[in-house]
Amino acid sequence: MKEKYIYTFETLDVWKKSIKFAKKIYEITDKFPNNEKFGLVSQLRRAAVSVSSNLAEGSAKISLKEQAKFTEISIGSLFEILNQIIISYELNFINKDLYLKIRDELNNLNRQINALKLSQLKRYKTLSSKL
Repeated sequence: MKEKYIYTFETLDVWKKSIKFAKKIYEITDKFPNNEKFGLVSQLRRAAVSVSSNLAEGSAKISLKEQAKFTEISIGSLFEILNQIIISYELNFINKDLYLKIRDELNNLNRQINALKLSQLKRYKTLSSKL
């Protein structure tokens, strides 16, 4: 049997955490009212999937500057989720404990993705200065 090929993004801890976070968003939105299926549920799920998707897409770019661009888009998706979670809390779709827990997880993920972006940009500047 042939060994499974592992792509670069699959080795990133932050990508793995973003997948877990997306799964959590799916579980949470399963409990939202049915009339939100095409509203907040759809928006939250798309944004949650976008975080890991952009990390994966960015890893395929040759340029570290391009990689950082997609990493930054992932951060933007996190802020979309935060906005939508605030609205969900205001509409009483989630309770305060869950709201605070999601915010905490989102903040941790944001710090890690931002650290990845800063690392990519630092390596880009280092390589650019050597040219």
